[in-house]
Amino acid sequence: MSEDFYDVLGVSRDASEDEINKAFRKKAAKYHPDVSDEPDAEEKFKKAKKAKEVLTDEQQRAAYDRMGHDRFEQAEKRGGFDGGAGGAGGFGGGDPFGGAGGGGGLGDIFEQFFGGGGGGGRRQGADLQTRLSVTLEEVYDGVEKQMTINRPERCEACDGAGGTNPQTCPECNGRGQVTQVQQTPFGRMQQTQACPNCRGDGQVYEESCKDCRGEGQVTRETTLSVEIPEGIRDGQTLRMEREGAPGERGGPNGDLLIEIRVEDHPDFERDGDDLRYRKAISFPQAVFGDTVEVPTMEGTVEMDVPGGTQSGERFRLEGKGMPRLRRRGQGDLYVSIQVVTPEELNEEQREALEAFAEAGGEEIEVEQGFFERIKSSL
Repeated sequence: MSEDFYDVLGVSRDASEDEINKAFRKKAAKYHPDVSDEPDAEEKFKKAKKAKEVLTDEQQRAAYDRMGHDRFEQAEKRGGFDGGAGGAGGFGGGDPFGGAGGGGGLGDIFEQFFGGGGGGGRRQGADLQTRLSVTLEEVYDGVEKQMTINRPERCEACDGAGGTNPQTCPECNGRGQVTQVQQTPFGRMQQTQACPNCRGDGQVYEESCKDCRGEGQVTRETTLSVEIPEGIRDGQTLRMEREGAPGERGGPNGDLLIEIRVEDHPDFERDGDDLRYRKAISFPQAVFGDTVEVPTMEGTVEMDVPGGTQSGERFRLEGKGMPRLRRRGQGDLYVSIQVVTPEELNEEQREALEAFAEAGGEEIEVEQGFFERIKSSL
């Protein structure tokens, strides 16, 4: 027996939509594949998402409460709940009798009479997709950004109807459905489906709406506030519920999916939750050691460079990287050292370097792995 949707989210059977959404957000923060290390996190997240989708849809929730979990899932597999006489009992999800799809098979007959394609009910609008560029600093601190998009919205002039001066549909007499009877090998079968003339509305319009030209939707420029969470990575997607295209016949809006693009930073290179930085030091600093200043996302810090440091050596500043998305702690900052050879020397510097060479400084012993460290720092 599958797990009940209310139990999946941990809410009561009379929970409000706000309570359900809040419970889902908690589950998502715990089990989302991008933030959870649990082996079954992805499956738990999918279950929570499915539970939220069903329980926040008025019609689906009513059907779920009436039928129970197992019968609801079986009905979904046979065709779903998006309108049509087949409804929960339809076979629209597939061909249970193995019809070939070319016409005339038993599966085709049942598909025709019980398929869930009537289309007369409320339907959720389409999801929309867009992109939003953010800086590394914005990702580090988290920020609320304003973004402007062009999206379809319900026409206010006709309230999404698509026309003016509504009249009772002469095809279905205002019922929104028509019934057809056909003789089959199983006898006379009756099919009720959405009226094709009024598309299930029960009304037709004398004139198309001038604002939307009969579409029921118009495209408008809209400004939205988007919460950018700390630590989000390039390419990840944020979902803004009910900010997508409007639904049909009073159905809920779809969602808006925002792909995040994190801009390149002039100083840091990001590697997951870690940051990488190249620090140039002089030859004397490398030889004798020194305390140098290193930038971080929170300001400049001091770092000790020991004497004898070679180009390509890397030092770790713990906890100076990026925040971990929806988790505690931060990544690290890795500082790669680049020893800079002077291009020009004054007379005093030249004499000192020549004295160093005469003292044997020109003899160099290269440690194993030196060149590998150089390559890894490039």
